[in-house]
Order: sequence, then structure tokens, then C-alpha cells
Amino acid sequence: MKIIFMGTPEFAVASLDALLKAGFDIVAVVTAPDKPAGRGQKLNESAVKKYAAEKNIPVLQPVKLKDPGFLEQLKAFQADLQVVVAFRMLPEIVWSMPSKGTINLHASLLPDYRGAAPINWAVINGEKKTGVTTFFLQQEIDTGNILFSETVPIGEIETAGEIHDKLMHTGAELLVKTVKAIETGNYKEVSQKELLQNSDSGPHTVKHAPKIFKEDCQINWNRPVEKVYNHIRGLSPYPAAYTFLHEKTLKIFQAELYLEKPSIAPGEYVSDGKSYLRFAASDAFIGIKELQLEGKKKMTVDEFLRGYRL
Repeated sequence: MKIIFMGTPEFAVASLDALLKAGFDIVAVVTAPDKPAGRGQKLNESAVKKYAAEKNIPVLQPVKLKDPGFLEQLKAFQADLQVVVAFRMLPEIVWSMPSKGTINLHASLLPDYRGAAPINWAVINGEKKTGVTTFFLQQEIDTGNILFSETVPIGEIETAGEIHDKLMHTGAELLVKTVKAIETGNYKEVSQKELLQNSDSGPHTVKHAPKIFKEDCQINWNRPVEKVYNHIRGLSPYPAAYTFLHEKTLKIFQAELYLEKPSIAPGEYVSDGKSYLRFAASDAFIGIKELQLEGKKKMTVDEFLRGYRL
């Protein structure tokens, strides 16, 4: 079975590596075009491109997925199956091309958390579990028939970054299982529409996971402390929740709950100037453990307090 793999970031590399180690024939890789990055604006290759180059797999980097030249190249590989992990939305002319279809690995338990940032939103919303799902691509994003899924617990203090790493490896294993099932024809498709209509607790309202913008990252200290804490965890390490300290942006990467009723207004802080810095939420404090002030590097709170006069 000839497979074309489509993906861009580190998350996708684990899946590509697992498919190769399982002995599947990856005839080509499709990934994002190189982007200028850093001070020198040097062209930066995607993690998937770097990995594919090491393994001598042909790499395609279309700017437009409907470009006739790219479509010709894709067709020439005569793939039986396309596998998509952390790529972009495909036009029908691309996902309908292989005889066995196109499958996607998504970092949530579909039908919940469809969208661009499923890991972040699951943590932000205080979920106790998430997971990975494989499904056949259809026209609307993340709505195709489900093949397999695997549940992963979310720990009370785990960050989106830690969940990302767990899902990356669980997802790679699930993808190998899925491709093996497609190869043998031993699988059953489950309609997401049916799942939504026939859930145990009656009709289910889908939770969404839209792209995260800068305004989503600002901390609202008027909320209960648990919601503020989940917001910080769900955006760590990237893009990071932020607040303001003396009119400068302060990113917060690690925090802890300090359950004492504040006598100061939400958003104000207390500190001994040496070892702790705590901001008041509506009902308790958030203790900052790791932070980055605008113009400075990332550091622990005690490192920060040694060099910054509050």
C-alpha cells in the first residue's frame, strides 16, 4: 500500500516515524513551504521536512493545494492512502484522490474539540480527559467518520505542552493501528452525526477548539482562581497566558494555586521581593513560578525577583 504523508510540526514527526518503523511504504511527504525566521530571516524548514530528508523521502511543499503542478505531482505517486497529521485544510480534489481515501489524526476525542487548538482548549476548559481520534476526511473540517480513538487523562497540574507530548506518542500508535486496519479492510466507520444524536445523556452539544489569538491569552483576574489557573496551564508553554506588570507584558508559564482569600483587588499582587509573587483572582491567589517579562528571558520567580525591584 503506497502512502503519502501530510504534516508540518514536531507532533506529526512521531506519526511519520511510527509508520516507517511499522514497515509502511511512504512514497512522499507533503509539508509547509520553508518560512523565513529569526533575526537573519534564514529560511526555516518544517520538522517533517527535516525528518523526511534524513530518510530520503521525496518532499512536496505547495503554496496552494489546488495548484495544477502540485496536483499532477501528487497523482503521479499513485498513492492508495493519504495520512494527514497537523497539516492544513485539504480541498476535495486532494483528499478524494487516493483509492482508499485520506485519514486524519486529530488531538481530541471527536466530535468534541474540532478545530485548530484542541489540546489548549481541553486544558483551558478544565477537562479531566482528552485523547486522539483517527477519521476519514470529509468536506467540513474534523467531521468525517471516526475509525479509532484512544483516551488520555489530563492531570490536575499538567500543561498543554505536557499533554501535547503524551498525545503525540499515543496518536502515533493509534495511527499505525488505523493504517493496518485499512490495509486489511478490518475496520468499522462511526458517523459523528450519529454519535452526537445517540449519546447516553441525550443530544450532545459539540465543544469547539478555534485558533487562539493574542486576545485569548490575556488573563482576566476577575474570574475564579481555578479558571485562571486552567487558562495559564492551557496556554503553556505556547503561546503563553499574559498579564501586565508596571505596563509591561508579563507571560506566565508555570503557576500554583494559593487558596487564601485576597484582601486586594483582582489583578493586584503581593510579594516579599525575594521568593514569591502572587496575583489576586476573584476568590484566591495565583502564585507565579515561571515567567517572562517583556524584553527579558524566561526565568523562575526567585531569579526574577533578585533582578527586578517591585
